[in-house]
Order: sequence, then structure tokens, then C-alpha cells
Amino acid sequence: MGVQFEHPWLLLLLVPWAGMLWWMYRSTLRLTGARKHAAVGLRALITLIMIMIAAGFSPYLTHSSRDVVFVADRSASMKGDKAAGQWIANAVETKESDDRAAVVAVGLDALVEQSLSAARGSAAEGAPFPFRTVLSQHYSNLSQGLQLASGMLGSGGGRIVLLSDGEENVGNLLRKGRLLHDRGIAVDVLPIVPPERKDAAIERLELPKSLKQAEKFSFEIAVSSTFAGQAELRLYEDNVELVTQPVALERGDNRFLLQSVAAGTGFHRYRAELFTAGDEQAENNSGYAYSRVSGPPAVLVVEGKQGSSGNIISALRASHIRTETILPEQLSQELADYTRYDSIVLNNVPATRIAAKPMEWLAKAVSDYGIGLVKVGGEDSYGLGGYFKTPVERALPVYMELKGKRQLPSLGLILVIDKSGSMSGENIELAKEAAMRTVELMREQDTVGVLAFDQTPWWVVAPTKLDDKPAVIESIQGINASGGTEIYSSLNSAYKAMLDVDTQRKHIIMLTDGQSASNPGYGALTQAMTENQITLSTVAIGNGADTALLQSLAEAAKGRYYFTDDESTLPAIFSREAVLMSRTYIVNKPFIPAIGRAGDWAASLSDGVPEIQAYIATTAKETAESILLTPDGDPLLARWQYGSGRSVAWTSDLTGKWSRNWVEWAKFPELFTQWVKWTFPQFASDPYYIAAAVEGSEAKLQISASGTEITGSSGLQLDVTDDSGRTERLSAIPVSPGEYEVTLPAAAPGAYVARISPGNAGSGAEQSAEKGTLAGFVIPYSQEYRIAKGDGNAKLEKLAALTGGRILDISRPEEAFQAERTTSRQYVDATRSLLIAALLLWIMDIAIRRVSISWERLTAAAVHVKQRLWRPARQRHDRSDRPAAVDRLAERKSRIGAFYGRGAGSTSSRHEHAHLQSGSPDKDAPREQEAARSSRPFMDRSERVESSGHPQHVEEQKALNRKPAAADPGRASTDTAEAGKSINRLLAAKNRTKR
Repeated sequence: MGVQFEHPWLLLLLVPWAGMLWWMYRSTLRLTGARKHAAVGLRALITLIMIMIAAGFSPYLTHSSRDVVFVADRSASMKGDKAAGQWIANAVETKESDDRAAVVAVGLDALVEQSLSAARGSAAEGAPFPFRTVLSQHYSNLSQGLQLASGMLGSGGGRIVLLSDGEENVGNLLRKGRLLHDRGIAVDVLPIVPPERKDAAIERLELPKSLKQAEKFSFEIAVSSTFAGQAELRLYEDNVELVTQPVALERGDNRFLLQSVAAGTGFHRYRAELFTAGDEQAENNSGYAYSRVSGPPAVLVVEGKQGSSGNIISALRASHIRTETILPEQLSQELADYTRYDSIVLNNVPATRIAAKPMEWLAKAVSDYGIGLVKVGGEDSYGLGGYFKTPVERALPVYMELKGKRQLPSLGLILVIDKSGSMSGENIELAKEAAMRTVELMREQDTVGVLAFDQTPWWVVAPTKLDDKPAVIESIQGINASGGTEIYSSLNSAYKAMLDVDTQRKHIIMLTDGQSASNPGYGALTQAMTENQITLSTVAIGNGADTALLQSLAEAAKGRYYFTDDESTLPAIFSREAVLMSRTYIVNKPFIPAIGRAGDWAASLSDGVPEIQAYIATTAKETAESILLTPDGDPLLARWQYGSGRSVAWTSDLTGKWSRNWVEWAKFPELFTQWVKWTFPQFASDPYYIAAAVEGSEAKLQISASGTEITGSSGLQLDVTDDSGRTERLSAIPVSPGEYEVTLPAAAPGAYVARISPGNAGSGAEQSAEKGTLAGFVIPYSQEYRIAKGDGNAKLEKLAALTGGRILDISRPEEAFQAERTTSRQYVDATRSLLIAALLLWIMDIAIRRVSISWERLTAAAVHVKQRLWRPARQRHDRSDRPAAVDRLAERKSRIGAFYGRGAGSTSSRHEHAHLQSGSPDKDAPREQEAARSSRPFMDRSERVESSGHPQHVEEQKALNRKPAAADPGRASTDTAEAGKSINRLLAAKNRTKR
């Protein structure tokens, strides 16, 4: 037994309470004796009770016992609850009489089977604990079971015993364990390993989310099995059987591929079913998927050399993919024209033939519109094609430069740039951009020089090692256009400077848009270049340039001649020239490619691949997947995601020059088509995308809107249709810009189709729903029916270690109550009782202060009543005691007369006395009796004054009661005066009592 105060600091009120007790005792003057002590004591007790109530006075009883709550997992993975029930019953039988036990059953929800009690339960001796609650066994929410068990233990603490396989699929068991640890509740675990059953389950059904009509595709079916044997797979499209195929199952994980062709357009639901003899669990024998089938796909093939794409076109048409072939100069200047295609193939196309706008639109079509991009190699592709730092390079999964892979020959490069007045404006800016990009492409061991010319040459950057690239680039930015054109002197200055450059390869690039003012003859100069192994490439801009002279110079100095009327190609030309000087970019040696991170393409490559003769060296980007690798670690085939689209890089050719064995390979058409189809637009181009997250028996749908669908809508209307054709209308609410959420109740496994339209419920919404956008999502079967991976026991052990619990033995149920006792307190709410006591004491206090009781008279009356009750019956009727009664009445009458000034011997008094003694009637008796009654209240007051015990009151009362000695008039007047003085003293005493 003990007490507790919820607000103990309020007990400080006892200090002023003690002072108030002293003040009340000193200030209460009108009460004396026992009445004063009682009144002060009652008020002190009442205030003390109020202080106790305010401080939260709570008495409690202590109880020492072992409180254990058993949490039994009754989900489907436990395969029955007989073992758990038997163990619980055996454990309860071993507890002591004051120990208490409770039982909680858990599935999707947690329910109380037996409340905390010292009884041994209702199970018959030797029988398992009888579980009576009905709960959903499709899920295992162990954390909710622990939550309910901890609530049953309360603040007194105790232990929880969890009987489970640890395979939870709702909630977080370890997070709940941390909360229980903070409360001091230990969780003992009893790992129960269910008996293994013969079971085969479809883990996953996958196919492309987006298909084109007549496109070949594969179903990928992942199956887990606990046995080896024969089975049958059946595939359904919109509940129509597509194919039935027998398969051989191995114990463990299995994977099967089934081929099909996308027939009708529209949204389709697919279902795979597995049939095996003796399968003990049918809930996991189905898998679901969906796909959107649109019209026939279209692919744009851009070829660098006309007629070189026959192998590519044949492979695509074999898969019913429509193709269109153009040259790079025919690429559209409008971005919208690229969205008509599902993918674009660049077949050995140099960047020097792609204008600036088409180059930019190619990358934007991939990143923003999800259009695919496939880059095929060749002598004019990748770095050799001048793609360094172009928008197309940003969209591809490979870099054009080689980053520290091999030792390249050192290069000496001098850029001779025309800065005459005709180059002003866009031409000079692009020429500077070309020069700067070329410098960025070179390495520190290379030497670079920049010579600008008009009538005379001017060294912007004298030939120097590239130790400080930023300084060289900054100098190039200072070139301004002005003056005329003089080619020979500038070219001669570049040649002489190159003679002092010590590099393995020496090259000059000259760019001009005009004609030289003089022509002294260039034969000797170009011959000297050739003799000193210096090459020269020339670039003519526009029809105003001396194209004949520039072409002859390039041919004589064993370089390349370029003509362009699109100045935007200048950076690509310069980059290409810089790369071409390092011929090691072309790796010309036969090899068998190695398979790298192939992902879903691994199955097509698992039987081996043919030999490759040569390829263009590149560097894979950090987030790209290198599917096929060369012996030097360069990517031969790579892919990645770029924005909302995808791109693929093949660094060899497909004409047969470097890849003859590949284009002659029987699997090549199917393989190349697979590469192209992988780049087809995915759901990112759809206005809505739905992701389904299963939470117990419900599914939370998260809808993402893109593009124009984000604005102009306060909500979304969904018409969700399941496999059976049942449609349910839902309203999704916005949670953030472009994001909506809605809950699908009672979500059964299957593939669902949702028709989405903006707006809320109503007639208008119904009309817009008919024109809404289709989207799909899949609800898989519950994780409860998946074949367990065996990590449940490890989670239970972590829970026990986290909470300070034990790992119990299934053969020793008595361990459940072999733990330290816990002391609990049973609190009693005394507030109501204290308030009732305070109220009764308050009434008693009022009675003591306001009601005056003559205890002497009360005692005499009690004695008189007792005497009369115990007197014999015959004496009760004896009239011999009447004279004594008459005498007492006469005495009282005389006192009344004296109070009103009548003498003791007055006629009325004597007459009344004689009348009372004789017992005869008197005609004046009624009048005098009436006078006696009228004076009665005042006499009662006087009697109370006498009974108060105050000395002054007693003296005044005696004077009042004195009888006059004679009845003469003089004495009467004296008595009257004395009576007046007595009345005055009595009134004064009365006033004093009021204070």
C-alpha cells in the first residue's frame, strides 16, 4: 500500500494551510470550548482534503507477479496455428498462481484472444490453446501485435513472447522493437519454422510496357519452386489464352521466355498461370502485367554514305518496323518533325554534315520527347566524325575522347585562321569556337599554336606546350575581324614555326572565306611540308573562298579539304581533324567481344557472339551500361537513359567492313531490332503514370501527370477496371503539383486499367471519362504467399537482442515464465470519495457554527425518557406525581410574570396556581395561557443565554429570574426599573455575541 501525488509541488500549500489553522483558532471569538475546537478542526480537515485533491492524491496497491503476453502469428505462412497454440497452453500450465498471462493473435490485424488474467485458460488439459478470433491471414503485421500486447501490459511492464516465423510484410517489426525497448518491455521470441510444403510460385511476369502493332516481344516469367518436376505455363491476353507450354522446374529460381507478337492496338492485360501436380498453395500461381500496343513503329535511318544501310533496313523490316532513309543534310530544321519517329539511327554519319539546329534537335528529341537514338560506328563516326562536345555526344552513352587509356602519339597543331573583314560576325565567332574546342580536345603533351591573319600574320598563341589550356583559350577569344586577306605569308609563317616543334605528328589547319591578294606559287612550300612530315588541311567557307587553291594545297600536303556553306559545322570539322591525326582511335585487330552488364539482353547473348575486326575507341560514361566490351576495356555496345529517352552506341560498323561475321550471323536481325526497340518511347511520354503501393488489403495509387496535364485540374476522375470487368469510380486528390493520390479498397491481385480524366465526380466528369487517358498498374498477390527466403529467424533474433529478450526453445515452454518478477501498482481513484467527505464535513461545520444545543437539557430529557420507558406500566398511570408537575409549571409562570413586571403574589399568578392545584376550570385561564405562549420565544432565548455558560450571561440571567419581595407599588416600580436594566444588559450581551 502506498500513495502517490501527481503534482507533489502543490503540497507546499500545507505551509499556508498551517498558518490559516492558527489564524482561525485565534480569530474565532464567538465560539468557545468544544464547539470552537470542533469548528476549527473541521475547516482544517476540509482544506487539507482540497490540497490533497489538487496535488493528485492517488493511493495504490502493489502487486508482484510475472505478466506475459503471448503474440501468436496466425498468418498464412505459419501453415496453421496448432504448434503455437500447443506451446502457449503448455507454458501457461507451468506458471505460478499469481502470474498472469494474455494471448494476442495477429494477421493483418491484431486481436485479443485472452485478456491478462491469473487463470490458467479455458483449454482442456493437454489440448492446445483454442484460437477463436477470425482475422485476415493474407498478411503478417507483427508490429501491430506487439503494439496491442504492450498496451495490455500497461505502465507496470512485463514481457512479450512472440511466436512467429518472422516473415512480416506489413509494418516494421524492428522499429516497434526500439519503441518497446524505450518503455522497458522485453520481447522473447520463439522462432517457428513451418514445415516445407510442395509449392511453385510465379514471382514475376515482365514484358515491354509499350509495344507497336505486329512487334515481336518476349514474356519473361520468373518462377520459384521448392521441388523439381514438370509444370505447365499458360499465358492469357485479356482473359484469352495465347499459348500453353510445358516447362521443367528446378528447385530454386527458374526463368522462362515465351515469344509472342503484338496484335491488336490498345491497352492489354496479361496473366501467366502455372500448373503443377501436387502444388499445395494455389494463391501464388499467377502473375500479372499490362502493355499498351500502338500503331506500327517508325524508325528514321540517317546514313553517311548513300545505300550503306541495307543490313539495318532489312533487320528492321523483318520485325514489321517501318523505316525511312535520308542523308544527314536532309535532317529537318523543325523539332516537331522528329517526334513522328520512335527511334533514329545514325549510320556512320560525320558531325561535319549535320547542321547546328538538327544536331541540337536530335539530342532534345531524346531527352524531352523520349525518342530513341542508335549510333552506328564507322570511319566517319564518333571521335573521327567530330562529335566531341556536340549535343549528340551528350545524348550518347560514350565520350568521344580517350581518357587515360592508351599512349597516343604527341601532336603539334597550328591553327591558321582568317580574321579579315569578311569573317566578321558569325563566321569569326564560330572560327574561335572551333579553335577553342580543338584545344580542349588536345592533351598536355601536345603543342598548339594559333595564327590569325589578314594582310599580315599575327601570332595569337605562339607554338607552346598545353600546360595552361585556360590561358590559350582566353587568348583565342581576343581575335577580332578586320583587314584584307593574304594566305601565303601566313601559311609560310606557320610552316617555319612548325619546324621547331618537337612532336611525333605535325599538322596545320587553315580556315578562310576569301582569296589571297597574291599568289607567288605554293609548290615549293607544300613540297617542303611533305619532306618534313607536316600535313595540311584546309577549310573553305562559302562560295567567296578560293576553293581551287585550298583543295590543291590540301592534296599537295597530304591533308583533307573541307567546304561548307554552314559555318555551324566549323567546330565539328576542327575536332575531326584533331582526332584524325591520332590514328589509334581506330582499333584494327580481330577479337571476340566479352559480355559485360547485359541486363535483359543477356539471354540473347548467352550463346556467344561472332568476331569483330575493328572499332572506334571511345570511353563509356559513368552511368552507362557496357553490354559488350573489347579486350582493351572499350565499350563495343553500350546503352543508357538520357532524360526521358534512351540511346544505344555500337562502335563498330554494320556494313560488313569491320563486322562481316556479325551481319552474316542468323541472330543479327533479331538482335539489332532488340537494340532499336529498347530505345522506343516508354511511358514517360504518356500524360499520366500510375504507381500502386499495396498497404494491407488496400492499394494506394499515386498518379503522376506530365506536360499540360499538370495544370487546370483540381482533381482526377479514375474509372478502374479489374480482370473480371468490374469498374469502380474513384476521385484522386492533388497532393503536390502534378501528383495525385487515391486509395483502392479491397485490391485483389491482378492487372488493372484506369481511364483518367481531369475533374471531379458528376455528369461532366462522366462525359470526360469516356475521352480520358488509359493507364495501367498491377496489384501482385500478397507477399505472404511468396516462397520464404529464410531471413525471418534473423529478424527475430535482432528483435530479441534489441529489446533485451530471449530466444526461447520450442521444447521448453516453461521458459516463458522463468523471468524476474515485475512489481505493478494498482491505483485507486480517491477523488470522488474525498469530495464526498469534504461535502459532509462542510455540512457538519455549518451545523456546529449555526445550531446551539443545550447538552444539559438534552441529557436530562434523555434521562427522563429512559425513566418513563423503564417505569412499570401501572406507575405510568399513577397521578400521584401531578403535584410536582404543577409546582414546576407554577415556578415557570412566576418567572414569566417577573420578567413582565408582575409580582410573585399577583392575583393572576395566585389564581393560576390555585387553579392548577385544584384542577378546577377558570374562566381567565385561557387568556393567561395565551400570554404564556406569546412569551415563550423570548424565554427560550433567555434560557439559551443561560445555557451558553458565559459568566456575564449567567449573572444577567440570575438578576432576571429574581422574584420581587412584595407587591407594593413602590417595590413594583423598583422591580420595573431593575427589569429594564436587565433587559439593557441582555441586549448588550446579545450584540457582543454577534461580533
